[in-house]
Amino acid sequence: MAANPRDIIIRPIVTEKTSDMMKDNKYTFQVAMGANKTEIRQAIEAIFNVKVVNVNTIRVLGKTKRMGKYEGKRSDYKKAIVKLAEGNTIPLFEGM
Repeated sequence: MAANPRDIIIRPIVTEKTSDMMKDNKYTFQVAMGANKTEIRQAIEAIFNVKVVNVNTIRVLGKTKRMGKYEGKRSDYKKAIVKLAEGNTIPLFEGM
């Protein structure tokens, strides 16, 4: 896997459900498909300078979509739910 933590963490996922999870100190990110839990933990700790307690990963399959007679598929992606230690927050999500 890539040595750069920013190659592992692609983007934060902010929805109504993930915003509710932030109250429990859980943050959701889209991550590289080949990344494992240890690499995700190290990347989050390096980028945001926080202590990670737990990492859960989910592989999300892309939906099949139709436009008239044509059919296409959204890309698959991997999602990581990261629980931080008490007192740690990610400033990117402040004010949400």
